[in-house]
Amino acid sequence: MKTLSLLATAAALLAAPAFAADPAAGEDGFKKCKACHSIVAPDGTEIQKGGRTGPNLYGVIGRGVASDPDYAYGDSLAALGATGAVWDEASMAAYTANPAEYLKTALGDPAAKSKMSFKLASGNEDVAAYLASVAQ
Repeated sequence: MKTLSLLATAAALLAAPAFAADPAAGEDGFKKCKACHSIVAPDGTEIQKGGRTGPNLYGVIGRGVASDPDYAYGDSLAALGATGAVWDEASMAAYTANPAEYLKTALGDPAAKSKMSFKLASGNEDVAAYLASVAQ
């Protein structure tokens, strides 16, 4: 039954329609992320001042999963990064909606876990679009 559930989740993620996201709404939605994440450019410019519990999200869209050398990722996210996976807007939106389920599906491992316990129930597409926009 667990395998069927994982397959259904994977199919839903892969079959999800392309979304029209709003980076401006995502900037506002990022307020929920600031408790753990900041967005700091390589030159030190703070685009979004925030916590340091999670990795800096500057340039995360287009970057390899679990590739920030200044952050100690959990085992499952590091394992996904080791596959060569790269964050795009769709994968970031899916991950932020339910981090543990995303990793279980992406890795095909029902025991996969995420250190990120927060779920961004809505606006995740907009936040992903905002993250893509800040590093351009």
